[in-house]
Amino acid sequence: MIHLSAKTLSTKWLHLFCITTSLLCQVTGFKNMSTSSTPSIQFFTSLEKENGARSQLQSASIHKSQRQKTLDQLLQGYDPRIPPNYEEDFPVKVLVQLHITNIDSISESNMDFSIGMFLRQKWNDTRLKYTALPRLKALELDSRMMDKVWVPDLFIANEKQAHFHVVTVPNKLMHIYPEGSVHYSVRITATLKCSMDLRKYPLDNQTCNVIMESYGYSTDNLVFGWNPLPVTHDNRLVQSQFQFGAMETLRCDKAYVGVNYTCIMLQFEMVRSFGYYIIQVYIPSILIVILSWVSFWLDIDAVPARISLGLLTVLTMTTQSAGARSALPRVSYVKGIDVWMAACLIFVFSALIEFAYVNVNSRVERRRRASSHPASGSMSSDMLSKNGREIIIEKKGPPLRRLSMFTPSREKARTTDRFSRFAFPTSFIVFNTAYWSVYTFWTPDPSDVQ
Repeated sequence: MIHLSAKTLSTKWLHLFCITTSLLCQVTGFKNMSTSSTPSIQFFTSLEKENGARSQLQSASIHKSQRQKTLDQLLQGYDPRIPPNYEEDFPVKVLVQLHITNIDSISESNMDFSIGMFLRQKWNDTRLKYTALPRLKALELDSRMMDKVWVPDLFIANEKQAHFHVVTVPNKLMHIYPEGSVHYSVRITATLKCSMDLRKYPLDNQTCNVIMESYGYSTDNLVFGWNPLPVTHDNRLVQSQFQFGAMETLRCDKAYVGVNYTCIMLQFEMVRSFGYYIIQVYIPSILIVILSWVSFWLDIDAVPARISLGLLTVLTMTTQSAGARSALPRVSYVKGIDVWMAACLIFVFSALIEFAYVNVNSRVERRRRASSHPASGSMSSDMLSKNGREIIIEKKGPPLRRLSMFTPSREKARTTDRFSRFAFPTSFIVFNTAYWSVYTFWTPDPSDVQ
């Protein structure tokens, strides 16, 4: 039996009357009457459209009520303190996926890094099954209702500091599907510990981890696993110091006090971009070492110039060495940057020592001449040095005579300078060849670092 309201019946009759009147006017030729009835037809047509829109709104309100009723029925008698399958003989399997948005603030001194990510979890809770609703794929819960549903007690084991994002609302979502499948996602920014091996620094690669465990449930009740697509990241993910290498997902179940707890781990490699260090550390130190060799081409009697050049290069090298290692931790092993800076400092210091040796030899013969030709009464002598030979000019004595003799000490000093002009560059080239070969191809054993 069909029940129609009075308003609907009157609308139908009026609409039928207008259509009949229009047809009669066209048949009998009364065009004026047909024209005057057109506004009435438009009016009743608009009424019919309004009634149709009202019926659609009523239908939508019916669906909304069904969604609300479904949520109320799901949560009625639901206890979020008890995990799914708690009374069964098998644990809840939770699939985890990470979507990495950024990795930055990598600190060698603190041995940690900052990561921003979406932590996504998926599990099945049979208590949340419901009948599928039309045009509704899943129930999307508000953040205020998520506290009424059980979620896994996952925590990040190597976390130093972390926080959830709550601007402008808590950045988390939960979808419940008809078969009881729950999809849960939350946005996290965390500072995680990363044990770094700096023996090859700055030509090193670092391996860092994201370790996730269950805080309270043993493997009898909860097991974590990786999603078939375990890790994704933004295409714009860029880090100034490192390039991201291979990523690997592992299991790391642990036992505490004889109880096994589930654990999964993401391991990823970071390859350091050492272009910055080439420009800011290696090239300046090479130029400083080359600058120290300029003293080998200065005259052995240019004492102020050679002393100033030697001290300048030594002090500059010391300052640069301290600056390059200021951001590094005080570890007990030798790093690659330590070897480089120590070698450069030895080269510039050796150039200063070479000058001291040359200067001593250049003064030996002068002192010997001064002691063998003392100034006396009517005799005074001036000794001039030129090209490794001494010219003695005697006054108030016999006619001017010129004595030329070989000076072994001064010649030895000049020979040392000539030898150093080739020995120092050759030694530095050999050191560079050995240094870059070793630190490019050497792969240190992580177990050697204590």
